[in-house]
Amino acid sequence: MIRPILQLGNPVLRQKAIAVEDPGAHEIQELIQDLADTLAHWRATTGYGRAIAAPQLGELRRVIFLQIPGSEPWPLINPEIIERSRETMIVWDACLSFLSIFMQVERHRQIRVRYQNLKGETLECEAGEDRDLSELLQHEIDHLDGVLAIDRVVDLKTICTREEFEKRYRDASPYAVAPSTINI
Repeated sequence: MIRPILQLGNPVLRQKAIAVEDPGAHEIQELIQDLADTLAHWRATTGYGRAIAAPQLGELRRVIFLQIPGSEPWPLINPEIIERSRETMIVWDACLSFLSIFMQVERHRQIRVRYQNLKGETLECEAGEDRDLSELLQHEIDHLDGVLAIDRVVDLKTICTREEFEKRYRDASPYAVAPSTINI
């Protein structure tokens, strides 16, 4: 089911999500389906959105959902970053909770994430610049801790509107599809 995404200023976005005790529970499967449906809707209507976190739907549970173009849907339950590279990078970031604002943030170039799948199995993945997975996972896991991309802006002068971002920087951005490929 497509659900509304909480917007910047909603206090729920600043709260810390709680751990999921039973990853296979029916309500967790329903939440993941809602995350998938909502993300697909936003991607189809705006051209943006590769991932979403449960708190953005008002659900304070440690669940994120990724749908990277060309890859299988990927729900992560109770994800946590267990290693971070010393090397960092500056990237453009935005959020479905404030899609009219873009900014540059600093992220670790590589991370290792531990998470559970729907069967409750504990898995790990290494994420780097391939598919911009490192910055994406950091962004979504931040949501679980009540941290938003705007909190990590490196320079207030990099904050710009979506229109200016699209005019000046979109071509170099990994997470936005070209307007001509948007299915409305």
